Amino acid sequence: MYRFSNTVIGFLNLFTLLASIPIIGAGLWMAKSSTTCENFLQTPLLVLGFVILIISLAGFIGACFHVVWALWVYLLVMLFIIATLMGLTIFGIVVTSQGGGEQIPGRVYREYRLEDYSPWLRNRIKEPQYWNTIRGCLLNSRTCAKIAFWTPLDYLNNDMTPIQSGCCKPPTSCSYNVVTMVAQNPDCYRWNNAPTMLCYECDSCKAGVLESVRRDWHKLSVLNIVVLLLLIGIFSIGCCAFQNTKRAETDYPYGQNRMSKVRPRWDYYWWRWWHDRKQQLY
Repeated sequence: MYRFSNTVIGFLNLFTLLASIPIIGAGLWMAKSSTTCENFLQTPLLVLGFVILIISLAGFIGACFHVVWALWVYLLVMLFIIATLMGLTIFGIVVTSQGGGEQIPGRVYREYRLEDYSPWLRNRIKEPQYWNTIRGCLLNSRTCAKIAFWTPLDYLNNDMTPIQSGCCKPPTSCSYNVVTMVAQNPDCYRWNNAPTMLCYECDSCKAGVLESVRRDWHKLSVLNIVVLLLLIGIFSIGCCAFQNTKRAETDYPYGQNRMSKVRPRWDYYWWRWWHDRKQQLY
């Protein structure tokens, strides 16, 4: 069991150690990019890459060189990551439980209302610093340019993404050709035909972005559950490796390493030389 647990932990951490290098490289490459969307992801990628690098290094050293304190740090950080990921997964499921949009009669696409989403998401997306960043992303992605030349028949027969439905056109209920005394959706008055304006300041656009976030977050929650199960398995093997490493670290002043079938710890031979030297002197 000693060789199995320590070998598995060593190989797993060597793999993640190598995997962290392209993650850090991607973050540094994005730092040089001029597009807003890529800069938006730069900091999380760099933090993730360096955290994986440090944790993997501690786990690899602890498992392969029998360093107890390194394995202790590795397990402590792993426990923190598992608890954090579990909390984020539950939080994400709760926050994104609302929304989904409503089907428009005679249309394939759906339309979305900002008030249908959770208060936390609504408050976040209304903050100017976040919305200006997202708005710049939408302009650079040219999402609306893909439907700029649609005919009225295309709007009847084709589906749209949530962002296209909310940001690239006014709400379907808007009426511009006739004078009406009925109050219209406030987004009807925010619509502008200019390619850089369109409905980017509409609540329906913010709702479309939140719907995209909601769908992605649901997919991410499934992935998080799989990763959680994997991390719990690795953590269990790491606990076995930690116990085995402690067992291999016998009390050297009371005799030789009693686990003769296990490779001595990295400092065992240094300690033996120092112990023999003291005996010769005294």
